[in-house]
Amino acid sequence: MINHSEPEAGKLLISEPFLNDPHFTRSVILLVDTTPEGTLGMIINQPTALLVSDLLHDLVGADFPVYSGGPVNTELIHFIHRCPEKISEGQELAKGIFWGGNYEDFKRCMLEHTLSRDEIRVFIGYAGWDPGQLQNELSTNTWIVSDQYDADMVFNVDEAQLWRDVVVNMGPRYAHISQFPKNPNLN
Repeated sequence: MINHSEPEAGKLLISEPFLNDPHFTRSVILLVDTTPEGTLGMIINQPTALLVSDLLHDLVGADFPVYSGGPVNTELIHFIHRCPEKISEGQELAKGIFWGGNYEDFKRCMLEHTLSRDEIRVFIGYAGWDPGQLQNELSTNTWIVSDQYDADMVFNVDEAQLWRDVVVNMGPRYAHISQFPKNPNLN
């Protein structure tokens, strides 16, 4: 897996098929911030057993799943969405995908039940890299950087299938990787 793309906000990091880190096995990470101080992203295909109402007790009935965004600062809540007309002030990462936004808009939409599950993903924690750390991991082919996806993949594809679908969507050069078993010793 050779990277030909630089990691930037709005791009995906796709883990190599045999990455043995339990936080990142077959993970797809949406990069949300890349600066000289480091890189930040959200693992978009690792749901937890929690609901938004479990974390934010004033949002009774907010039965949206919470995803593990990564192992850093797991007390922080982040969200991505595709409804800037409902949640203002979000930062557009890619066409139709926004990071964060006005928290009061978020709360109002949750309480009024005006969001659907295919419009928002809520995360606890994030994935983070210090300066140079991600570049080092890219040089050892731990990750593939891709912009070959759309908002429907992020919000509609089943989490268990997302890694495979993103890899296949990158074209024939990568599609064979999607067929690798999770544990090559069982092959």
